[in-house]
Amino acid sequence: YVPRKNGLQEPLPTFCLKIPTGGGKTLLAVKTVDLVNTTYRRKQTGLVLWIVPTTQIYRQTLKGLRDREHPYRQHLDLASGGRTVILEKTERFAPHEVTENLVVLMLMLPSANRETKETLRMFQDNGGFQDFFPPEDDIEAQNKLLKEYPNLDCYEEKGGYWGCQIKTSLGNTLRLLRPLIILDEGHKAYSENAQATLRGFNPLIIVELSATPPSQSNKLVDISGRDLHREDMIKLDLHLINKKSHDWKDTLLASVAKRNALEEKAREYESNTGIHVRPICLIQVERTGKDQRDGKMIHSEDAREHLIKIIGIPPEEVAVKTSEKDELREVDDLGGLMARDCRIRYIITKQALQEGWDCAFAYVLTILTNPSSKNALTQLVGRILRQPYAKKTGVQELDESYVFSFRQKAGALMESVKTGFEQEGLGDLKGRVVASDDEDDGPAVVRETRVRPQFAAAAKEAVLPVFMIRDGAHWKPVGYESDIVSRLQWSEVELAPLLALTLGIGADDDKDQEHIATLSDDAREVVKRKGAVKLEAAALKVDPVFMTRQLLDIVPNPWTAYDFAERVLNHHFEHHGREQVEHNFVYLIEQTRQYLEGEKNRLAEKVFRGLLAEKKLRFLIIGKEFGYKLPEKITITREVKTLNRKDGMPLEKSLLDFMAEDEYNETEQSVAWYLE
Repeated sequence: YVPRKNGLQEPLPTFCLKIPTGGGKTLLAVKTVDLVNTTYRRKQTGLVLWIVPTTQIYRQTLKGLRDREHPYRQHLDLASGGRTVILEKTERFAPHEVTENLVVLMLMLPSANRETKETLRMFQDNGGFQDFFPPEDDIEAQNKLLKEYPNLDCYEEKGGYWGCQIKTSLGNTLRLLRPLIILDEGHKAYSENAQATLRGFNPLIIVELSATPPSQSNKLVDISGRDLHREDMIKLDLHLINKKSHDWKDTLLASVAKRNALEEKAREYESNTGIHVRPICLIQVERTGKDQRDGKMIHSEDAREHLIKIIGIPPEEVAVKTSEKDELREVDDLGGLMARDCRIRYIITKQALQEGWDCAFAYVLTILTNPSSKNALTQLVGRILRQPYAKKTGVQELDESYVFSFRQKAGALMESVKTGFEQEGLGDLKGRVVASDDEDDGPAVVRETRVRPQFAAAAKEAVLPVFMIRDGAHWKPVGYESDIVSRLQWSEVELAPLLALTLGIGADDDKDQEHIATLSDDAREVVKRKGAVKLEAAALKVDPVFMTRQLLDIVPNPWTAYDFAERVLNHHFEHHGREQVEHNFVYLIEQTRQYLEGEKNRLAEKVFRGLLAEKKLRFLIIGKEFGYKLPEKITITREVKTLNRKDGMPLEKSLLDFMAEDEYNETEQSVAWYLE
């Protein structure tokens, strides 16, 4: 037990409820308010300061506490005898409201930290709380109050006529009212500033809620993930589907198919029980900013367009949650994601749903980020673990959760999930402090990279080798789509390899792998690998038009694409039967895409070499006399990782003083390292 003192140097009882994700921390918090009032404060009224770390948690908690039909509010009303008042920090309140009611004041964690400049107003004299303090001209009463509460903020004018005047600020008002503090995600408030500010409110008691409290936290209750699993509160097993394809669109399609299959099960379950479940797929992308859509990284709008225009998802079923665009706010205002009339089935984000976001309908997590990112899986894994209504359905598919990723190594995949479980309090390990990031993507980071001084002269004389194509009497740079793809002879494509595919669940090495993670019976082992099985593709309605839409980014002509889709499907209908084709529909689409991508490259090379032979295309050099020059600087409007040498040292021979790692593909990195 680590003893603490408040701002008056009095003993301060502080304890933590360590409860994993999905364990019901907020419900236990309102029960704790009742217990503290009954047993410790011995009255039904007073102030509760409820502090949360992110906007997402703030909005969810505030909505639950203000809804008189919600269990959170109902428990508070029981504790107060029906006299509950829920306030935000911008709202004023008078002394009689606190003496006659249980007042819950919601506050964001940054607002409780004196060091954040935007919230210093909390400690400024704002004129809204004069009734809590003696009149300015009653010097004796002012001094008496200061003697009782020596840590009140004052206007100190030594030798002034009125002496030391107490500020009538919200911060000082809290110090007088000696609040009960509920500290959600308590591990985020262990900086020296945050702790000093919290103790400076002269609290009666501090109750921390956390899945991963730091070592110095006083853990009164320690619930393990195994306890939640026994109570049927979380969705396990967790299925990890690792797509062999290197195309993110294949991963997205497979996750759509799985979500559709889950919805079929959910409809059947609802028809039997009357309980509504609408499975939701969370999609994590690499970029979300409006100025960050460069075609190299997977952007939220790329995923949205592919879902709507190619896969055919209705637009009203897709929402984007980023720092710039929060399409979930309107849904929250209309009853939330779990309402029967809500249409949302896909939520696209980068990291805005990392913590505190709560929707038990989230079943599928689709990772469309760089496989080298160690945080890709850990950030969102906890969001799909909550069991709807905190009880099992009895339908196996609806009692488990699913992660789809691509290009990941199986071992790294398992390690990422282990880490994610630990961060959600599902590992029976000692808690640790997790670095606190903004809940949103945050503002763009602007950096400039400039030409190194030693290369400046050479850069001005640089020439650029480029392929040019004849355009009448002139030459212009080759455009891949306009000059190469437009000349492809798709009639030369032979579909024999696609017609020879073996359908069914076999032992083929090219089939995707599925791994299953569950809680281990061994307390020393957080997550164990239950086994690897061949992926059984989820059902999609077999439709040549649907398959055609999946091919249009490779085969631009829809009639040609439809012809390919129809020929492949009809052949396998004839040789394997409709049931086998339905079972392998996603697999057939993926294999067709991969094969046609290869054929497209083969045909493009044939066109390219033909144009060279006809001397319609040439490899030329252009320089500054043709209007080309190397830039002196490049502005980067996002946070980037710098490309270094293999040994970790900075590059020495690059033209610019630093280069973004994600701007280089593997071949380009190899060339850069070779030149170094």
